[in-house]
Amino acid sequence: MFASFSASSARGRGSARFAAGTLVSGFLATAVLAGAGRAAADEGDATEPAHSGAVAAIGGLKTYGTALIHGAAGDQQVSAGLFEMSVEGGGMLQTYCVDIHTPTQKDAKYHETAWSGTSLGTNEDAGRIRWILQHSYPQVNDLAALAKKAGVRGQLTEQDAAAGTQVAIWRHSDDVDVDALDPQAEQLADYLQKNARDQPEPKASLTLDPPAVSGRPGERIGPVTVRTDARSVTVLPPADAATSGVRIVDRGGEPVTTAADGSQIFFEVPEDAAAATAELTVQASTTVPVGRAFVSDSRSQTQILAGSSESTVSATAGATWALEGAIPALSARENCAKGGVDLTVANQDDEPFTFELAGAEHTVAGGASRTVTVPLSEDQPYDFTVKGPGGFEQRFTGMLDCLTRAAEIGTTTHTLTGSNPTPVAGAPTDTNLAETGATDVTPWIAGTAIALVVLGGAGLVITGRRRAPSGD
Repeated sequence: MFASFSASSARGRGSARFAAGTLVSGFLATAVLAGAGRAAADEGDATEPAHSGAVAAIGGLKTYGTALIHGAAGDQQVSAGLFEMSVEGGGMLQTYCVDIHTPTQKDAKYHETAWSGTSLGTNEDAGRIRWILQHSYPQVNDLAALAKKAGVRGQLTEQDAAAGTQVAIWRHSDDVDVDALDPQAEQLADYLQKNARDQPEPKASLTLDPPAVSGRPGERIGPVTVRTDARSVTVLPPADAATSGVRIVDRGGEPVTTAADGSQIFFEVPEDAAAATAELTVQASTTVPVGRAFVSDSRSQTQILAGSSESTVSATAGATWALEGAIPALSARENCAKGGVDLTVANQDDEPFTFELAGAEHTVAGGASRTVTVPLSEDQPYDFTVKGPGGFEQRFTGMLDCLTRAAEIGTTTHTLTGSNPTPVAGAPTDTNLAETGATDVTPWIAGTAIALVVLGGAGLVITGRRRAPSGD
């Protein structure tokens, strides 16, 4: 939790000061936040999160086998494999998870994000996880060839390939002692873990840079640059364009309805327009790059992309304008490496822009921008409002989720009731997703399936023997 703060504001042109008040609420929002400010905003209205890329709902494990998590209290049997996700607007994704102990919420909504907003951002093995994804199932769907290259003895099924790949990923993402139960899956996991090499983070499927711009009426406000691997994108103007007169144009003032990677687009605002905001959307159909991260606002298990059909992706950018006074463009994103939220203030005015944040004063020169990191605690909801002269307000909400559950709690097993799990042999498995709203007492859920038996007041059922890792 971070302290509330405020500062005075000055009207008119010249040096301006704004306040950003903060409080922690129970509202959980986005992992990546961006958007334009608005003049005279209603008290309590939150800026809608502006996600870039694909948005999808998780449908559960579809191809999977069994794995064993080794712990001080014994071995826990869990399901391990590929999830399927349905993309809003059309398309399907296949993913593995990168947070073995966090529950997967049923039908949770996910959005594409950069590694920096997840545990991958501080994981030195993140690039090796991408190598595993590129060199195993489902990217390599010739299982006989994969088995031969990995030195797998015996037939490698789709279930074995999915389980072995997930186990190898967990060893790098969560640093846990985990093995695949099936010998062929375990041999594949060992091969992938030992041979993984560092790979760069993949680019986003679609983004707009910057996500927020500002200027004066009568100007072309921008530019906003399109970044995508799609051949082309459709440009959708603001919803009220017909009445507001705001147009989306290129540098020469020509209307824009489609664009490509590297295209620069602008908001053209009528000269007599009152202070206001507008938002444009770009949309495309493309395959999402392997290795992109997907996070949920509901604290559901972080996913990493293993495969994609042609899918709908989108991005938004906002513009703010005013006749006089400060016209800052604000955007924010979570930065796990710094343990907080990066607030970027772009000053489109000619004069310096001064603001106070967490008790410290910052000044942004005319025509410049500056990023300030607001430190936050892990899993801590945040809610702060940036206020400026002329009634300017913009509110940011969300929750910082940067650590895997293993990093937060170590390898201690959490039980449903009682202090110790009850070791038994031959724990049954199921493939039910964890219920939405699962809390920290939900123990050791890996993927969507977990072996649980409640014996009176007992906790988890775990296998009583430790399985030695298989060799190649």
